[in-house]
Amino acid sequence: MSENTNSPSAAIDAFIATWQASGGAERANCQTFIHELCDLLDVPRPEPTKPDNRDNAYVFERSVTWQHGDGGSSANFIDLYKRGCFILEAKQGSDKTVATEFPELARKLKTGTARRGTSGWDRAMQAAKNQAERYAKALPIEEGWPPFLVVVDVGHSIELFSEFSRSGKTYLPFPDPRSHRISLTDLKRPEVRERLRLVWTDPDLLDPARRSAKVTREVADQLARIAKPRPFPPGN
Repeated sequence: MSENTNSPSAAIDAFIATWQASGGAERANCQTFIHELCDLLDVPRPEPTKPDNRDNAYVFERSVTWQHGDGGSSANFIDLYKRGCFILEAKQGSDKTVATEFPELARKLKTGTARRGTSGWDRAMQAAKNQAERYAKALPIEEGWPPFLVVVDVGHSIELFSEFSRSGKTYLPFPDPRSHRISLTDLKRPEVRERLRLVWTDPDLLDPARRSAKVTREVADQLARIAKPRPFPPGN
């Protein structure tokens, strides 16, 4: 029997096959990649941008203003923003030697210029994370800091960084430095898709402190039930 092309596994395989073959500049591919990722995670796609930023809670190219030390300012744009959830910054590396050996040709072809697996790629991903953190600092105070930064190498990987206190402290790899990077093939794992879905929909549920507190309350309730005196049967 042939595999149902509408099955979840077929959709995941098709998504991976399509995007592993991509190689254009991130700005050309980012929005399409995110739209298809949202469909895969069964979460809503970003909304159209509105004139008033107060209405731009989930949009591409959300504008923010950076304040400079000399008193000046400059306008910048977040690749994807979801209020109360995350800031996403996208890059696109390259698996092709042309990216490192022929950078001028790579620029003309609009292929990624940081070759994956090299120190240059690592620096580019770190720079993307730093840029996302600057965007978080530039958000209006009333919107607060989002609990997640998401750094995407389009067609290759997704990195997660969290700061659940939302107090402006350092965003740390989530859930830890060994597993914060999600490759495209990792999307075959249901628990990875669920992690990303919660980043999009209810990120506080991923907070380890919240989970620990919930477990502590459940244990305390169970102990209280066990310790509660039982009434003696009638006649004793």
